Amino acid sequence: MKFFVPAAKDNVKAEQVYSAIASSIQATVTEKRIWKLRWRHTEIDMECEVGKPLPSYYSTGKELVLAIFDCENFYKICTLNHGGIKGEPILAVKNSYSSATYFS
Repeated sequence: MKFFVPAAKDNVKAEQVYSAIASSIQATVTEKRIWKLRWRHTEIDMECEVGKPLPSYYSTGKELVLAIFDCENFYKICTLNHGGIKGEPILAVKNSYSSATYFS
């Protein structure tokens, strides 16, 4: 899967939006970008993907995942109202249950 940010019209805009989100949530921008993430939260297996909604557990409705950042001991998952434009990102603990799939 090629890197994208939902609703960004082109690659330049996608990079700008991705960098702006990273800056606002204090995440590092790297060449490796996460496309999908699997993790365990309170004994529940979770999965999310850029461009799709978060699991219903998070009650974000149809709000799409905009970006996922690798931040040392955890991942920061951003939607419009959780780290994208306002609010705090969803945190997923990095452990033996978590795995990231990267954009090509």
